Amino acid sequence: MEQYGKILVFVMPIFLILILLEKAYGHYKGEDTAPNMDSVASVSSGMVNSVKDVLGLSITLISYDWIVSKIAIYNLEASVTAYIIGFIVIDFYGYWSHRLSHQINFLWNKHAIHHSSEEFNLACALRQPVSSFVNLFTFLLIPAAFLGVPAKVIAVTLPIHLFLQFWYHTKHIKKIGFLEKILVSPSHHRVHHAINPEYMDKNHSQIFIFWDKLFGTFQEELETVPPVFGITRPANTWNPIRINFQHLWLLITDAWRAENWKDKCTIWFKPTGWRPENFEEKYPVYKITNVYDFKKYGTQHSNKLMYWSLFQAIITLLFISYLYSSIAIIGIPNVFLFGAFIFITVYSYTELMDTRKFSLLWESIRFLFGITLILYFGDWFGMSQWFPFANYIIIGYLILSLLVNIYFVSINFEKEKIALA
Repeated sequence: MEQYGKILVFVMPIFLILILLEKAYGHYKGEDTAPNMDSVASVSSGMVNSVKDVLGLSITLISYDWIVSKIAIYNLEASVTAYIIGFIVIDFYGYWSHRLSHQINFLWNKHAIHHSSEEFNLACALRQPVSSFVNLFTFLLIPAAFLGVPAKVIAVTLPIHLFLQFWYHTKHIKKIGFLEKILVSPSHHRVHHAINPEYMDKNHSQIFIFWDKLFGTFQEELETVPPVFGITRPANTWNPIRINFQHLWLLITDAWRAENWKDKCTIWFKPTGWRPENFEEKYPVYKITNVYDFKKYGTQHSNKLMYWSLFQAIITLLFISYLYSSIAIIGIPNVFLFGAFIFITVYSYTELMDTRKFSLLWESIRFLFGITLILYFGDWFGMSQWFPFANYIIIGYLILSLLVNIYFVSINFEKEKIALA
């Protein structure tokens, strides 16, 4: 928990700097691929996912340690060889877990968030799941366990492998020469994120592209078919927590409505998007049929709301940075209270980004929760020892945030409706 938090404190600024550089380059080239609201939603998704991971809010059904103890024929040291083997096996594991997430209905729920952006940029790489509470795929690491790769090698390599998938989420890098034959490139991954019929469910590899070529899922980016991004059942929200559970909710309601037990039980394991017979007519869900003719979500919003959303994302990043760098000071179970505050914060301001009036309810809950924490502990998780006026600053921020939310819900949203009428 503490070690991973410290890694993220180091990595987060690098990601943010690269996102800002991509934004600046897009302006320079006259091709802004990172609209502000979309980027805020993506960064917000990354924040709640990282909090979930740091707090360890997931379980592994079969531990890698246990597999090693049962099947290892060698006991490798944590050497260069072990790290190379571990990295290649993790990439194999990543290919198959990724591919299955696209092919099985209930597994798609945890992956839909990553594809939910209708843009393709570095920020969308941060759209990672908070809904994956159980790791089902440790068995895919059996080749590494068989060779006796130590668990600590896997533990170090997994986050490195994940972070290396950040750079290729961009439209600004076209082709990378002969490396296209070896590595996953931005061109390959644009295909993967596209909803064009020619590109659907292709290029599942994460670092080495040869897995797709080996298992028959490779597709080159075609000059005559520009990729269109998103998911065919659009999320239509900036709220990452809503997006994380939309598909699951559809599965639950379809299973409840299904008239026979076979459909109720098998819907979870059917191909992604499968619904019982006639459900598309009886219980329609909007689906994009023409990828070249649909309206992107959230293109209409006030500049005031955009700037306020940026401000909220920055403040939340500061909260998270303090959490990750002070886990040992904050201690258990208080880190979970801090984590809950982050989740409510992101839910509240992304609901406001969606111009939902219920955001005021969530902002009120957040305000009361934050004030209660300060009154109960007499401090904001030890922050006063670093910043003498921390309590007053945070209380002031919570009051300001509530008042601004009231303004948007009661005044600004109505003005926007009149302006658009």
